[in-house]
Formats: sequence, C-alpha cells, structure tokens
Amino acid sequence: MNLNPQQRAAIEYVEGPLLVLAGAGSGKTRVITEKIAHLIKRLHLPAAKIAAITFTNKASREMRERVGKLVSGSQAEGLTVCTFHALGLKFLQIEHARAGLRRGFSIFDADDAQSMIRELAPKGIKNDALFALQSLVSRAKNDGLTPEQAAARAASAREREAAMIYALYQKRLAAFNAVDFDDLVRLPLAILEEDAEARTIWRERIRYLLVDEYQDTNSGQYRLIKALAGERGAFTAVGDDDQSIYAWRGANPENLDELARDYPRLKVIKLEQNYRCARRILRAANALIANNAHLFEKRLWSEAAEGPAIRVVECRDDEHEAERVAGEIAFLAEKHKARWNEFAVLYRGNFQSRALEKALRLARVTYHLTGGTAFLERAEVKDLLGYLRLINNPDDDAAFLRVVNTPRRDIGSTTLEKLGQLAGARHVSLLQAAQSDAVLAQLPARTGGALAGFVALAGELSVLARRLPAAELVGELVRRTRYVEHLTAQIKEPALRERRLQNLTELSDWFRAMQKDGASGDLAAQLALMTNADRDDPGNAVRLMTLHSAKGLEFRFVFIVGVEEGVLPHEGSLEEGRVEEERRLMYVGITRAKEQLTLSYAKRKRRFGEITANEPSRFLKELPQDDLAWSGRDQTADAEHRKELASSHLARIANLLAD
Repeated sequence: MNLNPQQRAAIEYVEGPLLVLAGAGSGKTRVITEKIAHLIKRLHLPAAKIAAITFTNKASREMRERVGKLVSGSQAEGLTVCTFHALGLKFLQIEHARAGLRRGFSIFDADDAQSMIRELAPKGIKNDALFALQSLVSRAKNDGLTPEQAAARAASAREREAAMIYALYQKRLAAFNAVDFDDLVRLPLAILEEDAEARTIWRERIRYLLVDEYQDTNSGQYRLIKALAGERGAFTAVGDDDQSIYAWRGANPENLDELARDYPRLKVIKLEQNYRCARRILRAANALIANNAHLFEKRLWSEAAEGPAIRVVECRDDEHEAERVAGEIAFLAEKHKARWNEFAVLYRGNFQSRALEKALRLARVTYHLTGGTAFLERAEVKDLLGYLRLINNPDDDAAFLRVVNTPRRDIGSTTLEKLGQLAGARHVSLLQAAQSDAVLAQLPARTGGALAGFVALAGELSVLARRLPAAELVGELVRRTRYVEHLTAQIKEPALRERRLQNLTELSDWFRAMQKDGASGDLAAQLALMTNADRDDPGNAVRLMTLHSAKGLEFRFVFIVGVEEGVLPHEGSLEEGRVEEERRLMYVGITRAKEQLTLSYAKRKRRFGEITANEPSRFLKELPQDDLAWSGRDQTADAEHRKELASSHLARIANLLAD
C-alpha cells in the first residue's frame, strides 16, 4: 500500500474511538476502504460484523466497489456499506415488532408526509406555514424526540402547534403501518436507547463502525452511532469541520465537540496532505478558512505543481458574466484539448443557472444541469411505485389515494372522503374498506362498481407479486392498468410522451439491475431511499451545479460565479449570523479545483425588475492577493488574454464554416 504515515496510522489504529480529520482531497475514502480490508484480512474480523455509513447511496456503491477490489468476494460477504437511512431500514425490517410495526411496512416519501400534515393542519393553511410546520416536525424527529418530548420542549405557539400535529401524524402513520424517512433513524435510536436486550444484540451484530462525512451528522444520527458503538467506542469517524455546510438541513457540526467530550480516550489523526489541488489553490483555501474558529487546527499542503494564478473576473451584469464563463470554457477546452466533463461552474443558488445555460448553448458547449426533477419524483414513476407500495402493504392509505384513480376510474374526492369515514369507523385501511360489500353498498352504484374493479385489480397484482420478479411485475402493472393508453391520452406532444414512456422502461431496468429476484416491497423501499444525485450520469458535459451539490466532486477547471455580497455569502445567512458556514461553502468550492480556478462577480444585477449594484464578496479580500490575477488590473496580461480568446473564437468559427 502506497500510504502516507497519517493514512497508515488511521487505518491501523483500532484500540479505541478514532476521529480522522480528513481535509479536502486527502484520500479519506481510501482510508475507510483500506481500514475495512485491514479489519477483515489482518485482524480477521468477519465482514458481517462491520458497518460503514455514508451519506449518499452513490457513495455507498463506490465504497463497496473499492472494497471489492481489496477483499475477495467470500471474505466481504455480509459487509454493510450503506446510508444512515438504509441502515435504519434494515434494522426495522429485522426489529419491526419492537418498533410496533407489522412486516412489510411502508415508507412515506416527502410528498406523502406533506399531504398528511396538510390534512392534519388547520384548514386553509398557506404553503409557507405548512412547510414551517413540516420542518419543525422533521427537526423534532431528527433530534430523536417523541411527540410528548417535543411538546414539553416547545417554546413558542408555532412549536406547540407542530408538536400537536406531530402526535396526530404519528398516530396516522401507525394506523397505516408506515414510517417516514426521519423515522428510519428515530425508531432504531429509540429502541437501542430504551431496550437493553436490543442494544446487546446489535452491538454484537456490528462490532466495528465506520462513519464517513461525520461533520454532516445530526443529533439523532450521532446518538445512533453512540448507541451502536457503546462504551468501548469501536468506531472510526471520518470528517472535516471545514466542509460542514448542511446546518440548514439539520447537520450539527458541534458533534465534533460532542465526540471529544463523550469519549475522553478519543484519538485524533489529521490527514493534511492534499492529492487534488495545485499549491496556489490550497494556499487560497487555507487563507480563507483560517478566518473561521476551529476546535482542531489543520493546514492542507500538497506536492503538486504551483498552478496558474486564480483569475478574478469583474463583469457588467450576470448575462455578461455568463458569456465570459462560456467563452473561457470554450477557450480552455481548445487550448488544453480538455473534455467538457473536466469543467464545472458552481453557484450559490439554482436561480443563477439560467443565464449560464443560455450562454453555453450559444457557445455550443455541452452542459449538464444538476438539480432537475429527480427520476423518482416524476409522476409516472411515482404512480407505478404507488401500486407497488399498495401491493406490498394493503394498509398504505397514501399509496391507495395516489393510484385508486390513476388511470382515471371516475372515483371522485367525495367518494374517497366517504370511504375514508367508513374505513375510520371500522378501524381498517381504505383498501380493506373497499373490499367490504357492506361498505360498497353505502356508495353510489357507479363508483361502488369502479372501486370493486380497482380492488380486483389490486388482488390480481398481489398474486402476481408473489411469483414474478419485480422488473416483470412492473411490466404487468403497465399492461393491466393500461398505463400507456393513460399517458397517450394525457400527453399530446410526441417527444414528451416518448420520454415518459421511456421512464416506465427505465423503472423496470432499475429493479432488474438492483436485484435479480426479490419481493417488490423490499425493492420499492430501497428505491424510496434513492436521490436524484445517485442517478446523475451527465457523461461528457460541463457540470452546472450549486456549491452544496459539488461536495465530494473534483474537476480540472472550476468556475465559481456570483462571488458577491448577498449572494456568496448569502444575505439570508448573513441575517442569521451564519457567515462561517458560507465561508465553508466557498472553501468547498475552491477545493473542487485541481488545476485552475476562476472567480467572477457582476457589478450590477436585475432583481425584481430593478437594477441593483453589487459589491464583491468579502471572501475575495480574505484570499492571498499575490495568488490572484484580477481582470482589469494588469493591462499587459489582459491584452494577451483577449488576443488568445479572439484567436480561439476565430478558429472555432472557421471550423464551423468548414463543417
């Protein structure tokens, strides 16, 4: 193994709890995978006793692949590499009885959860207030609080209202034999903290724990780590306090402090050698982040080349900025014979992508926009998953409501409301109520007949689910529901209709690729844990993405646009006193660049129909000025650069004419 001394020390230390402070580009994933191999091959710990936790399914897949190259197939059998939510799902599938769930429980996604909270909230609630309520409920769950504990801690009328909604929401979830994403951590945590027998079983089941991106854990996730690791502290936590950028999502960077307090024997190893960035880029990153307070000091260094100066480009407005970025990308691609996927344009908010897309199209630069509609969020995919959820769990009322009238069966909201009342009175699910002749008799004949037809279809599909692989079951679903005809009637534009139909095929392919055989419900649950980022395969294209989305990635050439006060740092964060997190976000952006970094800002911007003046970001002043090349301040360098750009542009026009 070609490892540096700190990497080797982190891999070999197993005598107690370990925190690896891994700077950007310092090889943290390699440390985790090599440590798993060390535990299995050198210390002979069975792979089934090891769990590695990542923050995305994509990271889990990549880590499993890398471990597979270090450890033979039989030795790696039973190894767990997954997200917190996937680990929680596995726990609840085994311990469903302890959690008060029946086998085959459903997972409510964010849309399902919001719909239910809307039903429970005061009538006519506005979207902003609804979102605030849902956020408070989610925050309470992420803190590992029960509804009663949330009510006891409520400090305002809004928090008391949220605690009340939380209690009603959990009763409804229990009636549907369902959990939401937050429950996938909260329920295992509650069981492990309250049930000594379960703690003993799971601490024996997982003898060593590795946690990636530790700085992004929230309070509940940290307590889950402690509950699994126990007093012996058989774990390695790998993280970087300088890359903690998810406080708005519940991440708690203070967990680094907690770890040191809860485990006095904690050993800290710093990975400070960077294998990614040019030295000039690292100097800029170090100088910037030095303005933040630190519990553990570290300073990245590199043996890479010095690299070109960091360009700072002042532009007239955001359209001019986008045009300059597009021109620079075309120029650098030609000059360095670089592929499009070696470039990334990063920004603070998705609204900044519009001008960039236009400019890149005009420059005939292939690009990929990260952050579009997630595959699993597309209506036709959610419809089919709704059927699978209902087949898997007849008590899943959210799935029933989604698919009972899709394709259209003339079952209106009045009928469904009446059905809901009858189901509630009998303490059964909507599907069970619809199976009752006594219930159907209380409905109008036409809608009663339509419901009876739907119940028969659900029964047929349920029988098929017991003998067909999931991929084939999806095909049968499409055929028996006449879903293609439904889409054809709905969508008149041929190209859009074809894309929607392709999504149905892709869903089958997902199931086929994920699992050659298995219960549809298990696969639907696994799919529910996937995110858009996990399916992002842009190919050879310039990446357009937010700074948050860029974390964990690296590119040869990086452009950060909108480096202005009020944008980066964001005005909302400034008002809330979170400038340090904004600085960490800028740090993450800078350290994505391997070879060349360009920062740009616009002097003015159109906002709400008015032209406003912009100030350059304070972060530009915090960078080492000797490493920056400001456009407009060196006339000789500017003239030479314009000449290069012009010649490149003429060459591209000539090539186009030749074509």
